[in-house]
Amino acid sequence: MNVFYEEDGDLKAATVLMDNESSLQVEAPHGKRSKIKSNAVLMRFSQPSAAELLHTAQRLADDMDVEFLWACCTPDAEIGFEELTREYVGHAPLPVEQAAVLVKLHAAPVYFYRKGRGRYRPAPEANLRAALAGLEKKRLQEEQKQRAIGEMQAGRLPDWLHGDLPTLLYRPDKNTLAYKTLEAASAVMHLTIPQVLEHCGALRDSRSWHEGKFHFEYFGPLPPDAAYPLVLDHSRWPLSKAAAFSIDDAFTTEIDDAFSVTEQDAEHWKVGIHIAAPGLGFAVGSELDRVARGRLSTVYMPGDKIPMLPESVIRAHTLEEGRVNPALSLILTVRKSDFEVVARESCIDRVNVARNLRIHDLEAQFDPEAPTGPHPFHQQLRVLWQLAQRLAVGRGVKERPAQHYLDFNFVVEGDRVAITQRPRGSPLDTLVAELMIEVNAVWGKTLVDAGMPGLFRTQVNGKTGLSVKPAPHQGLGVAQYAWSSSPLRRYVDLINQWQLISLLAGQAPPFSAQDEELLAIARQFEVAYEAYNEFQRNMERYWSLRWLQQENVAERDALMLREGMARLAGLPLVVKVHGAAETLPGTTVRVSVERINLWDMTLVCHLKAILEPLSEVSQT
Repeated sequence: MNVFYEEDGDLKAATVLMDNESSLQVEAPHGKRSKIKSNAVLMRFSQPSAAELLHTAQRLADDMDVEFLWACCTPDAEIGFEELTREYVGHAPLPVEQAAVLVKLHAAPVYFYRKGRGRYRPAPEANLRAALAGLEKKRLQEEQKQRAIGEMQAGRLPDWLHGDLPTLLYRPDKNTLAYKTLEAASAVMHLTIPQVLEHCGALRDSRSWHEGKFHFEYFGPLPPDAAYPLVLDHSRWPLSKAAAFSIDDAFTTEIDDAFSVTEQDAEHWKVGIHIAAPGLGFAVGSELDRVARGRLSTVYMPGDKIPMLPESVIRAHTLEEGRVNPALSLILTVRKSDFEVVARESCIDRVNVARNLRIHDLEAQFDPEAPTGPHPFHQQLRVLWQLAQRLAVGRGVKERPAQHYLDFNFVVEGDRVAITQRPRGSPLDTLVAELMIEVNAVWGKTLVDAGMPGLFRTQVNGKTGLSVKPAPHQGLGVAQYAWSSSPLRRYVDLINQWQLISLLAGQAPPFSAQDEELLAIARQFEVAYEAYNEFQRNMERYWSLRWLQQENVAERDALMLREGMARLAGLPLVVKVHGAAETLPGTTVRVSVERINLWDMTLVCHLKAILEPLSEVSQT
């Protein structure tokens, strides 16, 4: 005796070895023995053999017209497979014919709904036609997908996949045909989806992928640089008699700050700290304000940046040499004998910027200890340097630490990058930093004394953040610190500038003490600012890896940190070194440079040798 039965959704035939009423011991055609439940049996038969029945039933089922089989059924009425077979063949059915119909019914759930063991109900016509249309759509989509995969393998991206590529890359709906096609191509080509698009020329390279992902997540499509309405007539503000100069690196175009030094009298210098004043050009609530608040800060990355303000607005307010621009200025009266600040005054004025000094040119020429020097601004710079030292002492800085840290500068030209190092804490760094701390601390106090709210940078018990209420910045040694010196680049500074302008101009401030909007801005800014800084660090890692590839670096010296991590010499790049888990931190080693992946920004390194400490490495 043989049986035809269902097990785990499959139809099977076997020879009965033992019948125990509730269960059967059976042997499959290929010899495997198993135990099945009696209620799983659909049909018992003696002839043909189990193997022959399976083979013949499948062949007969393949020749059956499922549409005709469906038409043999009474609509909306259940029917057993035996009865349906009799209707279909027109005579008492043979076991192999019943098995063939069962196979066909089992394989056609669109036409027949299962209602029990061996029983089915024909699908209503409307449901059937809708289901068939859906299957046809899926078939056509599958053909479209397979054609697209072939084109992508050949390096061409089908037109219908171009669509909204950023959304497809960075925020895809994984149920769409477009994504499923890219996913299938990725599996076939053994590439990630971004790499598939690079292969097809739809994505330039891994740099485009990383920058595009950040841009999409935080900004979306930026509007073109439009002609935003600006207040450009600032003739009401007095013109400063001083010739100001700025100090920035070679790539700075958003020049927020400049300085001036003039002799007030025989005993005093007059020192001006002049801050660009975009807050005079447009108001809170304007279209430009909405643009600035949407971005919150300029985002920097090697070789590029996303400015907070449109370029037209930056050009109108940057403190560019050869121009007279409005500024928010802090004027310090400084005693010559000891560089003590004896008076401070804030004002809105117009400043003539004589020069934009660049640090890389200036550092080689400026010796703060020399009474004279070759640079035309040497005397003014020396006054500012001595003032900066006095301001640092006033903040409680007793002795400046030795220069053990390096800043890394990335110059990207096309696909090539140059990475240079510059010791942090040079006289020019100190000069600029101390004057910026001064202006931010003084203007923070100005807001507090006036009872006017602002956004304060605080640091208490090691925790740094933004607050709408003044609190000390213990790291800097000041009672309050309101970012105000970079209004072209940070929205917080622009907010504080609007508050200060209203105070100096005798107008109502745009934000009051009861305004909860300031708190919302502080929260938004902190989240965005951390994300922007993390992106900048990631892109510096990316370009460090590209530099290693570009220079064909096979080995590199490194300084061991903790837990097998090391910093490569001359690069802001920390990597895990395989085989160095037991190497003590501070040890200088040589590592191999292997398998750089620019898409996930990884690098495989193995320990090659332990070296003597190198001063250049240890200082990084």
